[in-house]
Amino acid sequence: MEVTDQTFEAKILKSDMPVMVDFWDEHCTPCHMLWPVVQEFALEFQGRIRVYRLDIEDNPKTAERFAIHSIPSLLFFKNGRLVVQLIGTCTKSRIIAAAEEVLHS
Repeated sequence: MEVTDQTFEAKILKSDMPVMVDFWDEHCTPCHMLWPVVQEFALEFQGRIRVYRLDIEDNPKTAERFAIHSIPSLLFFKNGRLVVQLIGTCTKSRIIAAAEEVLHS
């Protein structure tokens, strides 16, 4: 699911469920490499963590707000606040570990 500068607050910060946002860009090869892993994660954690994507080129305000300087970046939010941030490509097991940390925080 896509999120934009305009929908970020409503979909992410006001979510009643923990959320992971994949900050990416169309021209980022590592972002494309990570995407299948993110999709697998989203299916596995469906109903426990919502997963969104935000294209930083199309949505610079949100990228700037969270100081996204390297992509891909995966940010986990819970109760409207940033809880965990993963920068660069990472394994599914690392994403799951971060998700478990968020769910149990």
